[in-house]
Amino acid sequence: MKVAIFGATGGTGQQLVAQALEAGHIVQALVRDPSRLTHTNPDLTLITGDVLDANAVSATVQGADAVIVTLGNTANNPDWIVSDGTRVVVEAMKQQEVRRLVVVTSLGVGDSRSQVPFAFRMLMSTVLKKPMEDKERQEQLVRESGLDWIIVRPGGLIDGPKTGAYKAGADGKIGAGQVARADVADFVLKQLTDDAYLHQTPAMS
Repeated sequence: MKVAIFGATGGTGQQLVAQALEAGHIVQALVRDPSRLTHTNPDLTLITGDVLDANAVSATVQGADAVIVTLGNTANNPDWIVSDGTRVVVEAMKQQEVRRLVVVTSLGVGDSRSQVPFAFRMLMSTVLKKPMEDKERQEQLVRESGLDWIIVRPGGLIDGPKTGAYKAGADGKIGAGQVARADVADFVLKQLTDDAYLHQTPAMS
């Protein structure tokens, strides 16, 4: 498949790029700083730009069979970068008639609030209030997009090798345990062709 990836230079994004190329996919990634993605592969195309730039986003989506969004909110980004950027991506997908969208958010967002520990819920109401609200807005946009979407909600992200030993499910029973970014990437890539969680929000731990 030809896959467009947004958020490719983040921890999970880098795993997505590496594993997608290893699986034989063709990858188009939007990056602000190409030096942060060191893969050299003829099947990888880097588009330099910002996710709020409709032209750069459109160029990244061009010809794609599916789109993956794993955007994060950091100190260097504008407010609401995650939701506003996702809106630009969704609009580009509609214009180019690309249907499959897989988005990575977080456990604790939306109806998964009860799946995270009390201490984390307190952080969500204080220190993490704005980034969590950004993800809430993002999920709402995706739900209302009319696209063939899947929202993946991982628990606590850690570095480490792909194990395949993770838990995933949309029944509300998955707690916010740790999960390797490499395993998140593995699960996300499976959603490109699997309809088991279509229009659902599977959690991972």
